[in-house]
Amino acid sequence: MEKIFDETGFSIFGTNVFNDAVMQERLPKPIYKKLKKTITEGLPLDPEVADVVACVMKNWAIEKGATHYTHWFQPMTGITAEKHDSFLSLTGDGRAIAEFSGKKLIKGEPDASSFPSGGLRATFEARGYTAWDCTSPAFVKDGTLYIPTAFCSYTGVALDLKTPLLKSMEALSQQALRILRLFGDTTTKKVSTTIGAEQEYFLVDKEYYMKRLDLIHTGRTLFGAKPPKGQELEDHYFGNLKTRVAEFMHELDVELWKLGVSACTKHNEVAPAQHELAPVFSTANIATDHNQLTMEIMKKIADKHGLACLLHEKPFAGVNGSGKHNNWSMTTDDGRNLLDPGKTPADNAQFLVFLMAVIKAVDEYSDLLRFSIASAGNDHRLGANEAPPAIISIFLGEELTDIIEQIETGVAKNNGTSRKLEIGVSTLPVIRKDTTDRNRTSPFAFTGNKFEFRSVGSSQSIATPNFVINTIVAEALSQIADRLEKAEDFQAEVNAVVKEIISKHKRIIFNGNNYSEEWVAEAERRGLPNLKTTVDAIPALISEKSIKTFEKHGVLTSSELHSRYEIQLENYVKTIRIEAITMVEMANRQIIPASISYMKRLAETVVSLNSAGVDSSAVKADLERVTALVSSARSKTDLLKSKVDELDSHDGDTLEHAKYCKDVIIPLMSELREDGDKLETIVDSTLWPIPTYTDLLFGLL
Repeated sequence: MEKIFDETGFSIFGTNVFNDAVMQERLPKPIYKKLKKTITEGLPLDPEVADVVACVMKNWAIEKGATHYTHWFQPMTGITAEKHDSFLSLTGDGRAIAEFSGKKLIKGEPDASSFPSGGLRATFEARGYTAWDCTSPAFVKDGTLYIPTAFCSYTGVALDLKTPLLKSMEALSQQALRILRLFGDTTTKKVSTTIGAEQEYFLVDKEYYMKRLDLIHTGRTLFGAKPPKGQELEDHYFGNLKTRVAEFMHELDVELWKLGVSACTKHNEVAPAQHELAPVFSTANIATDHNQLTMEIMKKIADKHGLACLLHEKPFAGVNGSGKHNNWSMTTDDGRNLLDPGKTPADNAQFLVFLMAVIKAVDEYSDLLRFSIASAGNDHRLGANEAPPAIISIFLGEELTDIIEQIETGVAKNNGTSRKLEIGVSTLPVIRKDTTDRNRTSPFAFTGNKFEFRSVGSSQSIATPNFVINTIVAEALSQIADRLEKAEDFQAEVNAVVKEIISKHKRIIFNGNNYSEEWVAEAERRGLPNLKTTVDAIPALISEKSIKTFEKHGVLTSSELHSRYEIQLENYVKTIRIEAITMVEMANRQIIPASISYMKRLAETVVSLNSAGVDSSAVKADLERVTALVSSARSKTDLLKSKVDELDSHDGDTLEHAKYCKDVIIPLMSELREDGDKLETIVDSTLWPIPTYTDLLFGLL
């Protein structure tokens, strides 16, 4: 077994990463200092520095077995992309040498015409650029040096998810520094958003997976009757790891540790065959890169163990789906968490201003937050008594909620007596770090020194929800800073701002059961939006308010936002269409033929019983029932296919196509599934053509 620990700790951690320790050891000191300032302060990169770094990085990568390099980027497909070039270069006398320049490190040129652009690029406009993101370390994997990059078009528009994330981090830092300066902090140079992305996933036997056309093409089961046992006994959650799963998890940890991914926690989740991995926090940029790596390597390691890793938000009906709990906070460059309440009332005052900014942002842009986690897959999961509903709200906990209510009224409660309450003075109680129990039903819950955005889908990149959070909080901080910078009496204005935000935005705070029907009604009374589907949520991206905010902070332009709007709708339509066509094929080629074979067997049995003079009424009843279901399934299959054909020939814009999918295609799919699942419970198991839920969910026992 590979050695993991030595006297220094995790001997393998980061061994394949061109991290700070490697740079400090290998780069000349002046070059290291200049690069470090670029990374920490966002200063322009000196070309001379790039040449030296490229040479050192190449030599280090070759020592690790690399023969190629790639600019690794994140187009708007939700997954990563890479084009591999070798270090090979030919000399004038025909000799081959290894060469890698600063120019090649800084910039690449992949074809941009075939990636989603939402109309920003035409097919004949092929040129695109990748630009080195030196804030995320390069690494070696599979004999290739991976260089994290941003991706843009020839005209400079963002064609990826990383560019707006980086810009949003800078925007939030700028606005947070304004607040810190007002509180007397003159030393902090940068505020970073930090993320810990908990990843849920399913593992099933690869042999069963390969027999399911729906899992192969869509990532979820389009047919499947509920098994006798699901998650009712709650015996899988935190249960003993099955041997194959434990072996998979161990190898996954090792491979992630080599790449500097701080995989920390692993356990069984609620649903059978469901599991979770949680990392240690890192900056939003690196956390996003690491989560993309985690999803990729999960699938690769699973395959080695004869497993298939399912990252769809709802691979199985009737049991919990999978999310990605996005733990978000703000941290200064000297390691202070701005959402940590602190130990003194003075600390509390600064904390409360940052807390109010988040509350204000979430309330004013709840529709945009809902957009940020919208997908066809997540629509199956949200609000299904396993994940937060589509209604966005904030959980603060009883103690913190009570404190802000006291601030709003100006009266502090203490052992039955009341006294005037002002922010930042001794009458404000010290706020504990863990102010309350956790609320696992809340979509946006404060958990001591961070917010946990629990609505993020398991398969999606965390870049989108985080650049949205960063941008809207930056806007809230900007508005607060505008007021405080003009104040003649700073402390009085802080009091006024905090009280005003509490009064105006407390409707977004809900500490109860978000799964309950009562909350749906209460949220409607409060005026909170309930955007139940992706189609309902996507238009928020191009609202006048959203465009104004993104442009103000230099995160995305109006044209870039409209392109993402088109891409999201196109992805939704394409996803539903693929699911519908897959369903038609499974019904026509597997489920209906198997059911007809069973009908034939029943019919032959009826004839045999009649010939023998035995009562055949029970078998006739079975035959009639199967015949009726097959007839219904055939009719619904044909109708579904005709509606997909109508979709393909339908005029109108992308939003109309998406609405057609939501209102016409999806309901028909549900009706066809109902017939298919009933047939599964009747047809002889020896004839049933696809692995059942029992096979998939319990096949690793």
